[in-house]
Amino acid sequence: MAIPESKLETWSHQGSVTQSSTTYNTIKNVLEAANTPYSDKSYSVFLQGSYGNDTNIYAESDVDIVIKLDDCFQSDLEALSQAEKDAFNALDNAKYTHIDFKRDVLNVLKDKYGGDIEAGDKAIAIAASGARRRVDVITAIQFRRYYKFKSIYDQSYDEGICFYNSSGIQIVNYPKQHSANLTSKHQSTNNWLKPMVRVIKNLRERLIDKGHITAGVVPSYYLECLLYNVPKEMLKTSFQDCFINTMNWIQKEADKSKLVCANEQYHLLWENSPTSWPKANCERFLNTAIRFWNNWQ
Repeated sequence: MAIPESKLETWSHQGSVTQSSTTYNTIKNVLEAANTPYSDKSYSVFLQGSYGNDTNIYAESDVDIVIKLDDCFQSDLEALSQAEKDAFNALDNAKYTHIDFKRDVLNVLKDKYGGDIEAGDKAIAIAASGARRRVDVITAIQFRRYYKFKSIYDQSYDEGICFYNSSGIQIVNYPKQHSANLTSKHQSTNNWLKPMVRVIKNLRERLIDKGHITAGVVPSYYLECLLYNVPKEMLKTSFQDCFINTMNWIQKEADKSKLVCANEQYHLLWENSPTSWPKANCERFLNTAIRFWNNWQ
């Protein structure tokens, strides 16, 4: 028996945004204060994740914030000729690095929030308190995937962000491309995509609550990416039709090796990559979700 349309429609609703917006603006003001050690640097603060992409559900409480330094950057030069690499390598190295920036951001937040701050593996966590939601602050620098470099006046690249986990492993992502592409696809589906992402996220929460899957196996980011790959004509008419069309396409028609993340920079299903979803985890979720759908009571 399928999950009723009325239940899916409820699941499609966006979670609270007012408290999250207030939390974001409060932390943003702290990070952008005039007396920070990096106030004279070029940087930007922005949302990423579910709240930034309007796919948040009521069960999601964290607010994900990026503070990105633009005065220095890391790069991928694989697509350049040797002459272009030589021209690029002649550039001067930055004096103020990602290490300095992360240290200064951490100190700014500690000075403001004291014991509510914890430096995690990838992000600086700010504990929830009163009306403030829990926050993860990623301290990043600009990343450039180059396609041409003749000089600083003649170059082309895709711009992303990069940061390092506690083991020193570099993680590169493209949150602005992810957000822009997701919104464009949402509009091309007559606004079905983001509500369907929320439906699938709520289904995931039900599977976790019932012990069918464990938390962490199905990150929200990868669910957004999974739905991004579904052909737009599959998302229409009703939430039941959208779910059936989506699962049938993914399991019966899609070449899963060619699925991409919504930023269109990475494969969605890839092993041993910090920016891709292990295929086994994806399959576990899909098979469990389909069984749950078929056995709904």
